[in-house]
Amino acid sequence: MQLIKKILKCSHLSKVLGLIVASILFCSSASAATCPDVKFPAKVAVAGNDLVLNGIGLRKATFLSIKVYVAGLYLPETSGNSEKILATDQSWKLVLHFVRDVDSEDIRDAFTEGFEDATDGKIEAIRPQIEAINTLVPDLKVGDRLTFSHEAGKGISVDVNDSSNSAVGGADFAAILLAIWLGEDPPNDDLKTGLLGGECE
Repeated sequence: MQLIKKILKCSHLSKVLGLIVASILFCSSASAATCPDVKFPAKVAVAGNDLVLNGIGLRKATFLSIKVYVAGLYLPETSGNSEKILATDQSWKLVLHFVRDVDSEDIRDAFTEGFEDATDGKIEAIRPQIEAINTLVPDLKVGDRLTFSHEAGKGISVDVNDSSNSAVGGADFAAILLAIWLGEDPPNDDLKTGLLGGECE
């Protein structure tokens, strides 16, 4: 009888420990993240839909690897598959936290180049949406946040420091926009790797 009691106690203890471990794993998978000194919350919402932090990456420019912004991608559930993410019409949010002052003209040029890379140069069909996005982008200073939010089935909302603007384009355009960072030719490979859940470096 004493042996049975000990077994039951051990079994109960293992269940408790299992629950604790599961809780720790869940919390760590939904935790906030920082890179290099920029913190992103674990969760955000888009039109009432809860999204979790998928990953964060660092945008580096020129051969000197100058740090420009830290990007954070939020999805309904985490995924490391860029093709699946781009092929799914789902709500998402991409936050660009600038760690360097950048003129609006430079940002617009970078976006236009990104759209060309994401569409293999076939941008004429989406040029009105590109121009609409560009008109919403001001000069950005250190600490400013440029946010693109997509509600499933709808267009893109462009926010600067939580100041909301009108939606642009539709679901197809939203996928093309996100492909700038998750497509075959991202601004830099480390940035894409970080957004897909890899190291931010």
